[in-house]
Amino acid sequence: MYLFPLASLDHATVCPSIDDFRNQVYSTLYSVITVLGLAGNGLALAALSRPRRQSSSFYIYLVNLAVSDLLCVMMLPLRVVYYVKKGQWDYGDVVCRLTSYSLYVNLYCSIYLMTAMSISRFLAIVFPMKNMQLVKVKCARRVCVCIWLFVCLSTSPFLMNGQHVDTSTNKTKCFEPPQGQGLHKLLVLNYLSLVLGFALPFLVILLCYAAIIWTLLSRKYTVRQQQGIGTKAIRMIVVILLTFFICFMPYHVQRTVHLSFLSRVDTTCTERTTMQKSVVVTLTLAAANSCLDPLLYFFSSKSFRTCSSFAHQSRTDCTKQAT
Repeated sequence: MYLFPLASLDHATVCPSIDDFRNQVYSTLYSVITVLGLAGNGLALAALSRPRRQSSSFYIYLVNLAVSDLLCVMMLPLRVVYYVKKGQWDYGDVVCRLTSYSLYVNLYCSIYLMTAMSISRFLAIVFPMKNMQLVKVKCARRVCVCIWLFVCLSTSPFLMNGQHVDTSTNKTKCFEPPQGQGLHKLLVLNYLSLVLGFALPFLVILLCYAAIIWTLLSRKYTVRQQQGIGTKAIRMIVVILLTFFICFMPYHVQRTVHLSFLSRVDTTCTERTTMQKSVVVTLTLAAANSCLDPLLYFFSSKSFRTCSSFAHQSRTDCTKQAT
């Protein structure tokens, strides 16, 4: 799923820089994402960490998603400082590599964890009796371990792209595309990440949701608990699809279009500037998934909404309602 952040790979013609636009957008929006992400995921993790009488596979996925988001947003302030200083990195090569790496680990961990949630809900609703073993807590923990290992290994090439000195400005740079990379290699890496990291999980999610909706519409729910399960499933579907359409899809589509654009030799400066600005916007949207993920905690479970409002309930009452 690895490819380099495609901020700029210039043609022979020198076009006006988008550095001012990039610095303003990244520093502002990353600051907003940091505040919202820390607040939302911190509150969600606090609610999820309350003593529970029983756990569930969905709960395990939510905890891992919150941890992934928190690790990401805790590194974003370093990006904010970098762009506030107009592209000057002062924190060393190792921190540069880890900061870049954390964003992409979070991006693909979120995608795969949401896919696992969708499959878990699919099995629980469509085949409630036949697949109990597959939705148990122990199985969910194993799935999460596999997701973390796969994503951390597949995005590890980001650790090889560290800081470097820009000889034209004498500034130490980070988060910049490496120089001298062949376009063909980037295309191959992009299509691998597009298929394995986005398209395939998204297809699985859509198939699961189609089956869930068909099942909910075809069954007559006479038991209130079953009605509650259906409501939670619909909320989860809405939140996850919104996250994919707002955060993940624009980034992956734009990245693919951008690579195709780079292979052209007849582009104008206006086209290049527009394309580079779209990279900035879509990468920021991808990072914003850390702000949307808490909606899963607060909208798909009554307990999180109750706990987050600090209503006057006992701890037992609050945890009883957890998913």
